Amino acid sequence: MTNIHLTIDGKSITVPAGTTILKAAAQLGISIPTICYHEYCTANGLCRMCVVEVEGMRLLQPACLVPVAEGMKVQTRNARVERSRRTIVEMLNSAVDLSEAPEIQEQLADYNADPARFPEAQRRERPVIDDNPMYVRDYSKCILCWRCVQVCADDAQYTYAINFDGRGFETQIGTFYDKAMPETTCVFCGQCVGVCPTGALKPKREWLLQEGKTPDEIMNMTRAQRRRRGRG
Repeated sequence: MTNIHLTIDGKSITVPAGTTILKAAAQLGISIPTICYHEYCTANGLCRMCVVEVEGMRLLQPACLVPVAEGMKVQTRNARVERSRRTIVEMLNSAVDLSEAPEIQEQLADYNADPARFPEAQRRERPVIDDNPMYVRDYSKCILCWRCVQVCADDAQYTYAINFDGRGFETQIGTFYDKAMPETTCVFCGQCVGVCPTGALKPKREWLLQEGKTPDEIMNMTRAQRRRRGRG
């Protein structure tokens, strides 16, 4: 296998051809922030939080997607990169509820982001969807990172119960024909909940506890919902 020699933040490294900038930087102990990226999902470069500056390239490059090249010189945290990342988290914060997204909250603090930078921005307001006994969907917290869709499809489960729905700002994760989750191909494996970074998908019991329900009330509610599902 061909080895590639490059420099990241002034540090030299040699890695196999095909290695992404993100993984090469990790070998040097350099942490590049990510949002949509997950180690068990196909990298898609949607969020652009991992952008870096590569000498000779006009645009910032997504480190999760771009493979290393011989002699490449990468800057992972100069002023241009930091400005871009700061704007990304500020825009996300202006549009969705990030109160249960600890990693993004850390990034907001790390890049000294201004939570009130876009005061006129339209917020993504959605009612909580409680249509099954296993988990709830709160799309007011959804950042459209694609992780849940990926693990439901080719990256893990091959179930294809959910996908993108709508256009522009109205885009959201949804089911085919907006069906309730028990009416879809969902097998309730929980992998979508496990990869969600913002609390948009949450275990039903956890959500009910946060809503102030007692364990006995939760048991009765979930039993009733399972019975309704069985009759359906």
